Amino acid sequence: MRKFLLAIALISLHFATARATDFVTVRGGRFMLHDMPYYYIGTNMWYAPILASEGEGGDRERLHRELDLLHSLGVDNLRILAGADAGSPHARSVSPVLQLPTGELNDTLLRGLDYLLREMEQRGMQAVIYLNNAWDWSGGYGHYLQRVGLPPTPASDGEGYADYVRSAAEFSRCVPAQQLYIEYVRSIVGRVNSLTGRPYSESPAIMAWQLCNEPRPFATDSATVEGFCAWIARAARTIKSIDTHHLVSIGSEGIIGCNVDERLCQRIHANPDIDYLTLHIWPLNWRCASRDRLYESLPNVYIKSAEYINNHVRIARKLGKPMVIEEFGYARDHNFLYPGCTTTARDSFYEFIFTQLMGSAADDSTPLMGVNFWGWGGSGRPAEATWQPGADYLSDPPHEPQGWYSVYDCDSTTLQLIRRFTQILQARPSESKLSIF
Repeated sequence: MRKFLLAIALISLHFATARATDFVTVRGGRFMLHDMPYYYIGTNMWYAPILASEGEGGDRERLHRELDLLHSLGVDNLRILAGADAGSPHARSVSPVLQLPTGELNDTLLRGLDYLLREMEQRGMQAVIYLNNAWDWSGGYGHYLQRVGLPPTPASDGEGYADYVRSAAEFSRCVPAQQLYIEYVRSIVGRVNSLTGRPYSESPAIMAWQLCNEPRPFATDSATVEGFCAWIARAARTIKSIDTHHLVSIGSEGIIGCNVDERLCQRIHANPDIDYLTLHIWPLNWRCASRDRLYESLPNVYIKSAEYINNHVRIARKLGKPMVIEEFGYARDHNFLYPGCTTTARDSFYEFIFTQLMGSAADDSTPLMGVNFWGWGGSGRPAEATWQPGADYLSDPPHEPQGWYSVYDCDSTTLQLIRRFTQILQARPSESKLSIF
């Protein structure tokens, strides 16, 4: 009997260990999945939970097509927004929203997130789920500031940008607004999937929870910066207290999102509850490229991008953590928006970024392990230059030109490029499991 009970215990231990390998972890400064180093080419598809819902904006047939096509391309890592918050009336924001002005959650969209995670589990896909946004196109900081009685934030685009920055900086100093955010985080991270019965904390489809999309302090004074760091530490600690299986990341643009201060970037990523470093690269938005000379600007784009990447490689090495370029984008040729337009300059920029990842995969001492292009438009098509309710969702936020940075399912040269590089990654020789120790 004793031998029988011992055998049962060993079998149980084996299956517990096997289940543990279904989650992405960090060991030795590298992502690991199924006891192997995890390198990936992924995309941004913030709107996926909306497509997965049965309410406004829902389109499960399209969702299935998008997931199946991405999976066939080898793109199995999706960075998504848990759901938009009701935001400022001055902003051009997405709808429907998950978090209403009162803080009440839209159950239809929650079930959409449940459905999405189930579909991703079935395809062996990984999600990075960001829980907030520093920008007003999905509510952002302003949602919480309004709920504690502060005035609505000005629009972040156009001439109101400076006013938006001054308003958004209040979030880092406003503990009551941060507390509302923490309560929201608890409700999402602690959720049980209504379709699978599995707690989110046990879903193998989740790679990481992310505190925010592009969080910034938006000011350089000590009170704001210290409040920003304290909020990050508290939010990460809260997630870890609920979910011990999944990684936590910030969602930072990197140095540019940290008041262009490398020390601040290193400080927030050094937090022991933050598992990896993130950075974003936007050559057009950051004026490293000219809109009317996209292809001709590429040599300068390569220089500036390589310098920015290398600065973060240095930080990640100091911290002993992996890093991900989780947003990078480039316009289609001539800044055209519609399917059928060529993507020569974009393809060249994508190839540059993919090549950085391949170089890292060939050199285990380099911390870059993943890239997520921005973003997936798939079978969506723009109805007009800016998004309106009822139009297809693309990767471009509602206030930006629709199709500007989106990859359509008919962008043949871009899809061929993506498939070529994912196949190279998948063909990497297997490494000994003992090599990580």
